Amino acid sequence: MGASGRITTHVLDISHGKPAMGMNVQLWKRGEDLTPVLLKKDRINSDGRLDEPLLAGEELAAGVYEIVFEAGRYFQEVRGVEPLLFDLIPIRFRVDDEQSHFHVPLLVAPGGYSTYRGS
Repeated sequence: MGASGRITTHVLDISHGKPAMGMNVQLWKRGEDLTPVLLKKDRINSDGRLDEPLLAGEELAAGVYEIVFEAGRYFQEVRGVEPLLFDLIPIRFRVDDEQSHFHVPLLVAPGGYSTYRGS
């Protein structure tokens, strides 16, 4: 297990040009057979980030993870946008180096989204 690795995210609502404050985020780990296990739920703050990493230090182990962004609820309840094409946005990725920082940002709008490995 790693001591300094971590998984972080931030979310920008590009349709409003602001952080997606209030969007719920879930972190899942996928087992060998890809069965999901929920590790954490959190909410994006006013800066578009979480107050702490989704996972850090000794908790971070090699494997397949998935961050699920609750875009539908955010756009409907926070922004009043309906109908929405993307309800839940799952981003699945592999952690091979437990010492690394895995930053997985989301740029989102009611009609689309983009992600990348940040720094």
